[in-house]
Amino acid sequence: MQQPAKTVLSGAFNQDIGLVKATAMITMLIDHVGAIFFPGVTELRIIGRIAFPLFCWGIVTGFERTRSWFRYALRLMAGGLIAQPFYMLALCHQWNEFNVMATLLLGLLSLAAMRERRWGSQIWGPLVCLLLAAAQQMDYGWRGVLLIQLMYLARTSRGGLAALMVSFCLYWGGSSSSVQSFLGLPLIPQASNQVAGAFRMILSSFLRLQTLALLSLPFMLIPTRSGLKVPRWLSYAMYPGHLCLLWLIRLLVAG
Repeated sequence: MQQPAKTVLSGAFNQDIGLVKATAMITMLIDHVGAIFFPGVTELRIIGRIAFPLFCWGIVTGFERTRSWFRYALRLMAGGLIAQPFYMLALCHQWNEFNVMATLLLGLLSLAAMRERRWGSQIWGPLVCLLLAAAQQMDYGWRGVLLIQLMYLARTSRGGLAALMVSFCLYWGGSSSSVQSFLGLPLIPQASNQVAGAFRMILSSFLRLQTLALLSLPFMLIPTRSGLKVPRWLSYAMYPGHLCLLWLIRLLVAG
């Protein structure tokens, strides 16, 4: 189970892990504030689309750096179990609807199977994880697990990761709601001629709620040097902690 730490990611990717983690946590908080208290404010949900791909990228980079993927998986499992009741209370889910930590855990396990290559695990491991995510309802489901797997495969290529994110987000957002404006400003111009009409059609494909998860891509690719350090305990405590806090605030507001 014990593996030496590996760092395969090239300097082409953003090595500012602290900033990526902080951005993921802040945008997740904004998304959940919008979902719980301001469901009609689309801008909050747009900002929230940044969070999940960054958490997926965090699984990939964390897997490359950890000395023990097994202990990493145990931490994710513990965080998911602690968060589950608050996930149900804050976001009105049922006990059989698992939170996002389950999705991230299956993604991590599939990466371990791909790297270990035991008895053909690089083939059946990812498939089993995808099937489990499809069979059991969980946040982002099998698509989230697949995104982690694809990110891992594209982790050595800057262009590969960019192409992956564009194609995956276009597919992902195809059935989501259209975003016509942001902060009251229209995003899709009127078509005055055939060329403008073609541009409008392409732009409208990108301006769908889930497709805007593409906004996370610059945080993976553009090098930054914030020097920000996020403690490991905060990385794991943030998810159940913010759900518990939002649930308590909702109780106070309702009372």
